[in-house]
Amino acid sequence: MRLAFWRAGKDKAVVERAVSKPKAETAPEVEAKDEVKPARVATTQAQGESGDIDLHALGAALGRKRRWIIVPTVLALVASVAVVNLVTPRYKSETRILIDGRENVFLRPNSDRTEERQALDPEAVTSQVQLVLSRDLAREIIKKNKLAERPEFDPVLQGVSPLKSLAAMIGIGRDPFSMTPEERVLDAYYDRLQAYAVDKSRVIVVEFQSVDPDLAARVANSIADGYLVLQQNVRQDQAKNASQWLSGEIDSLRKKVSEAEARVEDFRSKSSLFVGTNNTTLSNQQMGEVNTQLNNARSMKADAESKARLIREMLQSGKPIESSEVLNSESMRTPSQQRVALRAQLAEQSSTLLGNHPRIKELKAQLADLDTQIRDEAAKIARSLENDARFANGRVQELTLSLEQLKKQATSTNGQDVQLRALEREAKSQRDLLETYLAKYREANTRETIDTAPTDGRIISRAIVSNTPAYPKKLPIVLIVTIATLLLSSGVVVTGELLRQTAPRAVAVSAPVQAPAPVRQEPAVLPVVEHIDYPAMAEPAPLQPEMIADADVTEFDEIERVAERVRAAGPLAKKITVLGTASGEAITLSALTLARHLAREARVVVVDLAASSPTIAAVSVDASSPGLAELMQGEASFAQVITRDKLSRLHLVMAGRPGFDRSLLQSPRVTLAVDALLRAYDYVLLDAGSASDLPAELLTTNARAVVVPDASMTPDARTLMCEQLSAVGFSEVTMLLKPVQPSNAVEAPRVVAA
Repeated sequence: MRLAFWRAGKDKAVVERAVSKPKAETAPEVEAKDEVKPARVATTQAQGESGDIDLHALGAALGRKRRWIIVPTVLALVASVAVVNLVTPRYKSETRILIDGRENVFLRPNSDRTEERQALDPEAVTSQVQLVLSRDLAREIIKKNKLAERPEFDPVLQGVSPLKSLAAMIGIGRDPFSMTPEERVLDAYYDRLQAYAVDKSRVIVVEFQSVDPDLAARVANSIADGYLVLQQNVRQDQAKNASQWLSGEIDSLRKKVSEAEARVEDFRSKSSLFVGTNNTTLSNQQMGEVNTQLNNARSMKADAESKARLIREMLQSGKPIESSEVLNSESMRTPSQQRVALRAQLAEQSSTLLGNHPRIKELKAQLADLDTQIRDEAAKIARSLENDARFANGRVQELTLSLEQLKKQATSTNGQDVQLRALEREAKSQRDLLETYLAKYREANTRETIDTAPTDGRIISRAIVSNTPAYPKKLPIVLIVTIATLLLSSGVVVTGELLRQTAPRAVAVSAPVQAPAPVRQEPAVLPVVEHIDYPAMAEPAPLQPEMIADADVTEFDEIERVAERVRAAGPLAKKITVLGTASGEAITLSALTLARHLAREARVVVVDLAASSPTIAAVSVDASSPGLAELMQGEASFAQVITRDKLSRLHLVMAGRPGFDRSLLQSPRVTLAVDALLRAYDYVLLDAGSASDLPAELLTTNARAVVVPDASMTPDARTLMCEQLSAVGFSEVTMLLKPVQPSNAVEAPRVVAA
């Protein structure tokens, strides 16, 4: 926005109009202003707390009420030490049992010897723990170690204290006299016994406590031994019961097997279903033999017919006879050799004689005669093979008739064969069951006679006598009681302080204060505009500037007064805009000084919107941190843009790194960022500088203005500026008398530490 700040030598009409207002006032009013300071009245109203916790106030409350914390803690320490020394100590011993579930391989049933035993699951180990805690085992241990005769386990033996009797009467605990002796001993036994499974293992730990360390070790070992004996007895009982039952079943099965086998033999003899080789009936065996002979006859027939047909085809075609049947014949061997010799002579003579030579004709005639003999002999062999084929055909027909008769015979006996097989299956099943029962009976009888039956566990660590008490743990009990008392008493103090902080409070009304006698000095203006309906912003009340004549007031005292007014306003002054006509460094120093005053008792953040002074970066713990410009660009988060003041608890938010674009500060997102800071901090101070290029909504919405004027400004110009700032939307405008000069910046830490 463009605030109409006063400039020397400009807009004289506006200055004259502003100066004319005090002249129009009546003389009594002017005199009253010269004599008495204005009454600063703040409306008394309930202010809601923001819900934040003041850790500094909590620490101060703990320091003030330290007696309420130290005294109960010391008393609890002394009482706990006395109690743990009066309690009768108990000694604890433990024994460990490994649950492996393995048996002797020689005693394992035959069906399990080739199979791997499955590993025990966590549920099985937990079940074994319950077996250790069983009442049957507890009775055996109590009887074995004579625990019922010890006053430690039966309190009636040493007498019951009146305090316990009174507690039993009002329902706290049980009356020992109303319980049986066995119940009293069992309760004491289980109160001192603890059995559990070690995580991710199959090991069971048995712990027992007693005032007698020897008894604790002896009972722990007795429990482990009794657990193993109990398992052995259970297994022997199982084997005994199994052998008795199997004995009766075996006698019954023997009779059933004999009867079933007798029925099989009777039916076989009546049905003539005799068994031959390979456990087959005679009819089926004969059928198989005939079928084999039939196949052979058919093969012989097909072979003879094929050979005869081949020879006939060679004879008809005039080709040389080259069949193995012809060549291997004894009658064909001599002609074949002669034919070969004649062909050799013919070839030899043909080389010297012509074809019409008598010798050549003779050799050809002899060769033709031999060919005729060979063909006649081949024809005889063909006729012989055809006769063999006819003989084989007759054999095939005979065997076929025999096979058909056997088939008819087998068909008639199929029904009887089915009945016979059913009887045989029944007899076999009864026989197999009898053999299984006999094997199990022998195994059960063997296990019954073995003195040490296999168990699912074995002792891997026996209990030893302990010399260190296990109860009570003196040091832990004393530390826990002491720390608990310390925390409880501190919590009571902190709770009271929190309730006090969150209680509704009212703002006191300040009475009019008589001002000191006026002095001759140019009066300063401290205009104040109070708006009661904040934050629901209505039209600002008309500004009534008040003249203050106090030359002894320094700039630091003046800022401290402004800080007191801001604290009195509470939530109505959460947002403060510091601006003016002074130099940018003077405005920044004034904003820092005011913020450091407020940061003594509240959470305060200063937002640098002017970036005209390097003071913010100089007092920041991180001068190179990003600012609002980087936040608007998305290059930094809220946690990154907020830094701390080196000299106080004040938080700082810079405008941006050097060289940033100031147009980013005109973004609507800057207003959202300031609103977020208002929800997180008690006070947000905006260092606006001259406010020449900043949006009006950002600076004026629900905000108060603190103006840092130039030293050369006249009272009329200051009054005019206050009117203009009130008109643009500020709920209250405070004009400082003088700015904080850069040369006095070193005094800022002093006001913070004051």
